[in-house]
Amino acid sequence: MSLKSAFLHFKTIMRHRHKVIAHCAKAGILWQGLRHDLSKYSLTEFIPGVKFCTGTRSPNEGEREAYGYSLAWMHHKGRNRHHFEYWTDYNPKAKRVEPVKMPLRFVVEMFCDRVAASKIYQGKNYKSSHPLEYFEMGRSHRIIHPETSDLLEKLLRMLAEKGEEETFAYIRSLIKRSKNSIDY
Repeated sequence: MSLKSAFLHFKTIMRHRHKVIAHCAKAGILWQGLRHDLSKYSLTEFIPGVKFCTGTRSPNEGEREAYGYSLAWMHHKGRNRHHFEYWTDYNPKAKRVEPVKMPLRFVVEMFCDRVAASKIYQGKNYKSSHPLEYFEMGRSHRIIHPETSDLLEKLLRMLAEKGEEETFAYIRSLIKRSKNSIDY
C-alpha cells in the first residue's frame, strides 16, 4: 500500500460521497446523503480499499479476485441500508434467507448511489443510460425483493429516457405522497 494509492482511494470515495450528497439533496433526502457510506472510512473498509484501488472500479472487485470474497463489502453492506443486500432475512415459513422490501428512502438513496458511482467510474464518458445498463447486467444473479427491483429499474429507466431533472422531480413527488416507508 502506497501513499499514492491511499490518496487515490480517499479522493475517489470523497468525490463519490459528494455526488451522492448532491443527488440526495435533489431527491429530497439530504440528511441521508450526508450520512452516506461513512463506514468506508473504517479500517475494515479503507485498508482493502487502498490496497485494491484502481480508480476505475470498486476495490471490492479486486479483493474478491484476490481472496474469493470481500471482507470490506461484507462489512459495508451490513452497515449501509441503501444496499439491497442489507435487506435479507430468514423466512421461517420458507426456511431460508429471502429478500425484504426496502423502505422508499433507502431505494432512493440506492438510486442516487448508483448514479453517482456511474459518474465517478465512467468519468467524461458517463451517459444517463449507464446506471440502467449496469443494473441490467446483474439481473440474473441479483437477490432483491421484486417490488424494490421494479422501482429501482423504473427510476433508472426514467433517468435514461427523460434525464435527471424529470427523474428527481418524480422522486420528490413519490416521497411526498408516500404514506409510509414502504409505500411505492
